[in-house]
Amino acid sequence: MHIPNPANPVIDFHVHMLNAEVFEASTNRTVFTGFGATPTKAPRPGAQSLIERMFDPALVLADMDQRRVDVAVISSSTVLQGSSWADADTDLGLCQRCNDQAADWVAQHPQRFVGSMVLPLQNPERALLELARAHDQLGLRVLNLSSSYQGVYLGDPVFAPFWDAVAERGLVAWVHPEGVRDPWFQRYALWNSLGQSIEETKCMASLMYEGVMTRHPHLQVVMAHGGGYFPHYMGRLDRNTLNRPDTVRHMDGLTPSAMLRRFHYDACVYDPAVLQVLIARVGADRLVLGSDYPVGEKDPLAWLQEAGVQGADLQAIAGGNAARLLGLVHA
Repeated sequence: MHIPNPANPVIDFHVHMLNAEVFEASTNRTVFTGFGATPTKAPRPGAQSLIERMFDPALVLADMDQRRVDVAVISSSTVLQGSSWADADTDLGLCQRCNDQAADWVAQHPQRFVGSMVLPLQNPERALLELARAHDQLGLRVLNLSSSYQGVYLGDPVFAPFWDAVAERGLVAWVHPEGVRDPWFQRYALWNSLGQSIEETKCMASLMYEGVMTRHPHLQVVMAHGGGYFPHYMGRLDRNTLNRPDTVRHMDGLTPSAMLRRFHYDACVYDPAVLQVLIARVGADRLVLGSDYPVGEKDPLAWLQEAGVQGADLQAIAGGNAARLLGLVHA
């Protein structure tokens, strides 16, 4: 059995969970089944056994021990049970069920789990109310956000009061897209292999260009999957600031590449070469470990080491950066 290390904990920022009622209500309404185009709960071999693990905290803990993970940031798997398809009242109720469950798992295992909240952000006013409840009453301090809601990306001015509240409360926002709706991406499961990275790219651009990251320079935003394609194609974006300086009017004169360190990134990129480029671009101090449990790396710590991450960089990415973001204090 793995014995947690309270001094230098391994913290996995990308661990999915499911709620039975919310999962059932969302069946055939999410990107996982093509929004009902492939009406089945497990459209690929082996998926059902992985899905079942996300309902049971005991199974999650057993896998954490096997993977040498001390602390997991647990988040509703919104590609499986995202509720933005629902009307406002239904969406709020489903989000509340997810948040109550996350708080319950944390209450059962406070040394092993950090809970995150989902919010009905297609209705920002309701989202603010649920944010207050989840933070003040349930103690959740991480936001599990999609890249967009009903086609509106997170940097849009409609979300300005929401970001004001997040910044004021000092919460951590983790962005993991619910999935691209364009049916073209369903062929060959491109919604996952390409679509998620495209959604993350659009979300980061939205947060930059609409001025969210400028108005709140200390905002703590962690992008899933290493931020998708965005950190790896800055030359063309920066060139555009020379050709069209009016396009960066909300960035205090900074180029997009200069804004990259305003974000944090989880290291769930599956390719050591991509990880090394990301570290070179933004610095090891901006990365956190992310396994994409239960479908990702089976030994995320070993994967970092095999990718060439060593010494202080390894300690920072494996847990130190996440501990700082989450305000975790260990003896």
